[in-house]
Amino acid sequence: MRKMFRFFCLAFGIFMAVVVMFPLFGAAAENRISFSGGPEGGTFQYFSNGISSRLSKDLLGVDAYNRTSAGSVENIRRINSGEADFAIAYSGDTYLARNGLLKNDKNEYKDVLAVSYLYGAPAHLIVLDDSDIDSISNLSGKRIAVGAAGSGASAAACRFFKILGLWERMDVVYIGYSKAARALNNGQVDAMWAFAGFPNDSIMQAAASNKIKVLSTWQIGKEAGVFRQFPFYSPVVIPSGTYKGVDYEVKTFQDSALWVAGRHVSPDLVYKAVKTVFTQEGLAYMRKVKSTARAMSVDDALLGIVTPIHPGAARYWTEKNKTLSESQKDRQIP
Repeated sequence: MRKMFRFFCLAFGIFMAVVVMFPLFGAAAENRISFSGGPEGGTFQYFSNGISSRLSKDLLGVDAYNRTSAGSVENIRRINSGEADFAIAYSGDTYLARNGLLKNDKNEYKDVLAVSYLYGAPAHLIVLDDSDIDSISNLSGKRIAVGAAGSGASAAACRFFKILGLWERMDVVYIGYSKAARALNNGQVDAMWAFAGFPNDSIMQAAASNKIKVLSTWQIGKEAGVFRQFPFYSPVVIPSGTYKGVDYEVKTFQDSALWVAGRHVSPDLVYKAVKTVFTQEGLAYMRKVKSTARAMSVDDALLGIVTPIHPGAARYWTEKNKTLSESQKDRQIP
C-alpha cells in the first residue's frame, strides 16, 4: 500500500510538472505575428490575410493573424511602435514617414523597413455616369469620399488635390471603400476616391448598382507638378472593360503597395517568411486569394522601393541575385 502511495505521489508530481511547464513550451514553440492590413473591401486586407494564412500554415511554430486597419499610414505607425510586426503600406507613405514629411506629423518613422513589392495601386476617381462631374476641375464644392482617416488613400488624395488647389474647396468625407461605394450609389457623396489594385471589389460593387465613370488623373496632375514633387508616383493605364460599363482606358497614376516589417522583427523570421511566400506554391496561393497578386514575383520584388529593406528580406533577395540600390540599404545594421 505504501509503495502504491509513493508511486501515486511520484506520478502526480510528474503530471503537475508537465502541466506547469506546458505553457512555457507552448509559448516558446509559437511565435504570434501581428499582420496589419486595411479596411474591409480593400486590397490590403486580401493581401495581409493571404500572407498571414500562408505563414501560419507553412512556418512551424508561427501563428500569424490578420488585423483590420484604416490603411497605409496607420500601418506605418503600428509597425514603428511595435504594435504590429508585418503590414502593407504604400511606398510613398513609407518614404514620407521616414523623412518626417507626413501631413501634420513631423515624426520620423525609421523602424519601418520594406520587405517586398506586392502590386501597383492606381488612383481611381469614380462618379456616377449621370453626374455633372466630367473632369477633376468640376469637384469644387462636391462631396468626395477619400478613404478612411489615417489611410494611404486619404493621404494620397490630400497630396494630389492640395497641389491642384481643390482640397480646401471640396467637402471631404473620410470613409472606407465599401461604405463609399454604398454612399455613392445612395447619393450621399458625389465622388469616390480609391487607391487600390484593379479590379477593386468596392468599385465593382458601385458599378453593379449604377453606371459609373472613372476620371483620368494623370494629365492634370502632371501639369500641376504633382509628380515632380512626389517622384514615387508613376503613370498607369486602367484597361477598358476593367469595370462594368467603363469601355475606355483611364490614364491615372499609381503608388507601389509594399509588404513592410518592423525593425524589431528578427531577420531570421523575415527571411523565412519571404522565402515561404515567394515560392511557386506561395505565389500561386496568393493569386488565388487576389488576382492582383499576379504582380508579385522574384524579378519585380524590389520594384518601387525607395527606402531601406529589412535585413532578413535583404538576405533573401541577395541570394536571389537581386542588387539593392543605395536607398534600399539599411544603414542602421550594427
